[in-house]
Amino acid sequence: MTDGLTKGDAPATAANGWLDRRFALTERGTSARTEVLAGVTTFLTMAYIVLVNPAILGSAGMPVAAVAAATCFAAAFASILMGLVANTPLALAPGMGLNAYFSFTVVQQMGVPWQVALGCVFISGVAFLVLTLTGVRQLIVNSIPQYLFAAVAGGIGLFIGFIGFKDAGIVVSNPATFVALGDLRSPGAALAILGLVVIGALSVWNVRGAMLIGIVTTTAVGWLAGMVTINPEPYSLEAMTGTAFQLDIGGVLGLSGRHGLGLLEILFVFLFVDLFDNIGTLVAVTKRAGLIDAEGRIPRLNRILVTDATATIVGSMAGTSTVTSYVESAAGVQAGGRTGLTAVVTGALFLAMMFVAPYAQVIPLSATAPALIIVGGLMLLPLTEVKWEDPLAAIPAYLTVAMIPLTFSIANGLAFGITAHAALKIARGTITRKDGFLLLLALLFIFRFVWMGSA
Repeated sequence: MTDGLTKGDAPATAANGWLDRRFALTERGTSARTEVLAGVTTFLTMAYIVLVNPAILGSAGMPVAAVAAATCFAAAFASILMGLVANTPLALAPGMGLNAYFSFTVVQQMGVPWQVALGCVFISGVAFLVLTLTGVRQLIVNSIPQYLFAAVAGGIGLFIGFIGFKDAGIVVSNPATFVALGDLRSPGAALAILGLVVIGALSVWNVRGAMLIGIVTTTAVGWLAGMVTINPEPYSLEAMTGTAFQLDIGGVLGLSGRHGLGLLEILFVFLFVDLFDNIGTLVAVTKRAGLIDAEGRIPRLNRILVTDATATIVGSMAGTSTVTSYVESAAGVQAGGRTGLTAVVTGALFLAMMFVAPYAQVIPLSATAPALIIVGGLMLLPLTEVKWEDPLAAIPAYLTVAMIPLTFSIANGLAFGITAHAALKIARGTITRKDGFLLLLALLFIFRFVWMGSA
């Protein structure tokens, strides 16, 4: 498995000339076939959201079938828009973590109706858009030093690798040691190990589509072993009307009654966490795809951020929590995806999934886990760019790499890294006026930690 073209993978021809011009396939050293395989690979690694998101939001009283349809629609709209507007192999869907915060904290603990919570998501999306159009989000990205970009990529590699080990049952929770080795004889773990062997063997032989072949092969073995059970609920596209346009913006703007200023906290969390989760994912995926230029800039950054903000707004109107970039996009990039065609293919598959959403469970987590584990390991390469002999770079980079998987949050890793970088620059006496925005970010992160600690 290699980046770009391999023998037998011809560059774009007259048959796909339009695609070549539209997505710059030849310019980026890829082909339509490679992009399609990459899009399918990305979809398979994140298809679990079609089942998981409805389950989480359903516990908040939202109609499960409607959330399933909204999840598919939001992921399809966002990914296709990202591919067409930004020409970047970045797929989006309702984000894990924020959906749990939406359901368990906002709705169940704070007692906010889910319609009002959707209104909060909508307003946070509008805030994203305003911050993007005014250049604030770009300033945030540009204020992050280059070595932290590498650290974020490595930290996310450990993060998605850890998710893969957890999904496979190879790593399990333990009350004494937090985590421990799972039972490798269990069906799920054994199936995942088989997937690792298949993908690994195909990868060392540079077989194009190794990830996809491994996922499909492992899924087929799981079916034959009776590890996949299908119990779909009654479902129709009309079910989507149960959440579509049900958001209550007036309830948010009121900021009155028993909800009080707590709604301000909700807006702050939706805005802050998603902002830095997106930046971290964006940096990691574009860096792995070789799309960051020599000066560390991300091409079409403004388009990417506008698309992200628009996706959250549309997702809230469809009836789901915050839409965000997915680290699983790295699986498609590793499969050769270099253009927005990868994201368009992923989005098209989510659109098709709207018609069969309850059947997404035919792909067991043990089948997609090996892809996440291997991709996570391959994403550690950028860590070689960190000057580990320099404490000013090494300490913040280490904190970033460690805190992303250990706190299960990209935003937390960035927070530790940026705050440490600012503090060490002050300690060394090398802080300048140009670092004003960096200091502001560090202060905001400190405020966030204090706020979270007092909650």
